[in-house]
Amino acid sequence: MKSIFGLDENLAAALSYVFAFFSGIAVLIMERENKFVRFHALQSTLWFLFLMIINWVLKFITDVRFIGRVLGIVINPALAVIGVVAFISWVFLMYKAFKGETYKLPIIGDVVWAQINK
Repeated sequence: MKSIFGLDENLAAALSYVFAFFSGIAVLIMERENKFVRFHALQSTLWFLFLMIINWVLKFITDVRFIGRVLGIVINPALAVIGVVAFISWVFLMYKAFKGETYKLPIIGDVVWAQINK
């Protein structure tokens, strides 16, 4: 099945992950028909926004003078883990979309699935 871009749906779905939530939002806005592509676009948007917000909050905490110095011992390794999780999930989700699979992330995937299938 083709998407609105004239691309195969698996390629359009994979493209929704290429630039994290930016491409997810762009694909979500432009694709109105194909549920498979919309699912991956919305999942990309929510997942990478979630990771970015967590990253910002943790970085903000480390910027607070005294608290940041004390908690930085724990937060800095957590930021590194988030970076690794973001990269691995980025590659994995693009792969699953390209293979034509509807892989649902825990919690976010269920929310997206419910939203797309209304």
